Amino acid sequence: MIGAQAQDVQRVQWQRIELGEAGARYPFAIHSNRRWGASAERVTSAVLVFHGMGRNGAGYFATAEKLLHASGSNADETLLIAPNYFATTDARTSANKRALDGLPLWRGSRWNSGQDAENWPQPLSAFQPIDDMLAVLLDSRRFPNLKRIVLAGHSGGGQLVHRYAVLNAVDGKVRAAGKSLSYIVANPSTYLYFTGERPRAGGFAPYDTRTCPSYNEYRYGLDKLPRYAGTPRSDDLFLRYAGRDVTYLLGAADTDPNHEQLDKSCGAQAGGSQRLERGKNYIRYERYLAKTGMILNRRAYEVIDTGHSQARMFGSQCGARLLFGLAEDRNTEGAACGEPRL
Repeated sequence: MIGAQAQDVQRVQWQRIELGEAGARYPFAIHSNRRWGASAERVTSAVLVFHGMGRNGAGYFATAEKLLHASGSNADETLLIAPNYFATTDARTSANKRALDGLPLWRGSRWNSGQDAENWPQPLSAFQPIDDMLAVLLDSRRFPNLKRIVLAGHSGGGQLVHRYAVLNAVDGKVRAAGKSLSYIVANPSTYLYFTGERPRAGGFAPYDTRTCPSYNEYRYGLDKLPRYAGTPRSDDLFLRYAGRDVTYLLGAADTDPNHEQLDKSCGAQAGGSQRLERGKNYIRYERYLAKTGMILNRRAYEVIDTGHSQARMFGSQCGARLLFGLAEDRNTEGAACGEPRL
């Protein structure tokens, strides 16, 4: 996947945009259907699609743009953005070094858990560009008619969107401004647990630290949270997350326990052996935490006959409807969706 991304770096032109507040500006890379600074009076929806472990934002943008056109929506009214994170390894070839010069870079896959960039002089979380893009979208002078914002991620991007949905402090500001904000989490390798409990024999129980002493550390639990998160209480975090508009998309055939991009660490294995199992376990876990009567603002779909494919997942009947409002009866080629059988 790194090799494929290296080719993308040389072949595809993305936009460098400037984000952040005065005195702390930084460049970032996006693929989009319009220039970042272009007039946006007609835009009513903004859809941000986050790439997976290959960091191939161009491919994700191409998939989403095709779905946007198929939806029949007026493209002038939808701002489509595919952010592109880059790793330090992406800048090792001379061609890529020139292309990526000056951009923040992350070590390995640390971008999908919101860790700080490796090469930046000030701390810069991978979640910060999302905060800052949302801040721009909330500018009523630039986006006077924007009503709807969607953050959608698949695989590594699904991990990013899920953890961002848990940890960000921007969601309430977006909704207070009269705009909807929804999160679509598709086929992530891991999920963030709020307690030390993990799936066990149809229920949940504390995990054996002798088997995995670090199982509850962040990316998998709330121990040693990243700088971006601050020091929240776990019950407050879950209460806030429960009220956020989150949809889980699970590939019914994403069941390979040996998939090359599947996290196989003991912390990940504590949630299940493969992605579909981990997703179903996490849906049950949320319902377990909310058993006192808390209302979960949730939807979940299992995408039939679909494995680890962003094009199939986002192009499914439920995926395309959630992203762009494409009616299912007009998406006859998209994979069908059903309720997960828990």
